[in-house]
Amino acid sequence: MPEQSSKRQPSRLVVGIAGRIGAGKTSVGKYLESRYGFFYIRYSQVLSDWKARDPESRAHLQEVGWEVMEGGEQVELNRRLVARIEAQSRCAVDGLRHPLDEETLSQAFSPDFYLLYIHSPEEIRWRRLHEHRPDRYPDLETFRAVDTYPVEQHIDLFRGHADAILENNASLQALYANVDAVLEKLQQGDQA
Repeated sequence: MPEQSSKRQPSRLVVGIAGRIGAGKTSVGKYLESRYGFFYIRYSQVLSDWKARDPESRAHLQEVGWEVMEGGEQVELNRRLVARIEAQSRCAVDGLRHPLDEETLSQAFSPDFYLLYIHSPEEIRWRRLHEHRPDRYPDLETFRAVDTYPVEQHIDLFRGHADAILENNASLQALYANVDAVLEKLQQGDQA
């Protein structure tokens, strides 16, 4: 007869992913989706479906996101997001930007909600984005304007609340190895 582990194996796992623009949140979310079968959803996707007039424009989504925050509609944005993931047993939620986002996900999915914070230095983040979208991020000054838009003002607070902080200053393979290590601990019922 196999030995029973005393560690609780979560039946559900909801991973919130926070970090600054270009830190690697989307890479982590898509990795969790492709490697581990997580349902992957972005706050910006829910916002775009709900409010966006130009879903392709990041600047526009930042403006809409700021309108939602300032207009007291963050509760409704979170309600819409939670409704999309309630039936999912494993979910990666990309792009937490407001303290209410973490609070809502934690309340809705406790004790199986975990917050990951992806950290990457500014210069590396800009170079990554510039490489992929030189038209959108032609120089460091333009990147800084996007990175400091008011809707981004709370992001650094998530670092202090994170269950795990992943440094992303090397290769994607190194980032994925860090994700694997954190996920292994979470699946064993340990805190990352």
